[in-house]
Amino acid sequence: MADIKVLSSIATREAHLELVPKFERDSGHTVVFTWAGTVDIMKRMTAGEVYDLVMMASRELDELIKLGKITAGSRIELAKSGIGVAVRHGAPKPDIGSVDALKRAVLAAKTVGFTTGPSGVYMGGLMERLGIAAEIKAKFRTVPSGGTIGTIIASGDCEIGFQQISELVHIKGIDIVGPLPAEVQRITVFAGGCPPGASNAAAAQALLRFFAAPAAQAELKKHGLEPA
Repeated sequence: MADIKVLSSIATREAHLELVPKFERDSGHTVVFTWAGTVDIMKRMTAGEVYDLVMMASRELDELIKLGKITAGSRIELAKSGIGVAVRHGAPKPDIGSVDALKRAVLAAKTVGFTTGPSGVYMGGLMERLGIAAEIKAKFRTVPSGGTIGTIIASGDCEIGFQQISELVHIKGIDIVGPLPAEVQRITVFAGGCPPGASNAAAAQALLRFFAAPAAQAELKKHGLEPA
């Protein structure tokens, strides 16, 4: 039996924490998580930290494969999630039903927030494409890597915020207005893989297959994720 050391982004945390006890009972293995933001994961892996399994947005995982930090053949896609829009609980919900409406909602908000993770990088680019990056610069809010934008929405420090729906659905004190309009939505696929020389690679691969199996789909959907 093995202790599987997992480095993972928080996007799939709630679903995977619910699934893990069954895997541990069935396999006899123990899963030990380290949760981190995407930026921090990239730093940890390039610095040579050792884990049996890494789970994160597939684009960044593929970068680690190119760097030789993840074995290409071990890569398995796990789930996917779009970007949601949230406001403080009880606050008026802005119209985000079209790209123009979304643009008006962002311009009207006193503060706007997104993270430094994949969804935040995308939102920064979207603000540029919408031609409003300069207008929101002074009212932009964020959180440290690995943080959830919902926390500063709930506290009142951010009026409208954007992050993966799977990272917003569990935050108390906020209301999810809805997903981004389809024309500008960004679906992130989350995947996992094993670093070369992982001491428990076989057990880690079993865990990946368990997370990706059809039997896990109900838990994924409950936590704002869709099967990959």
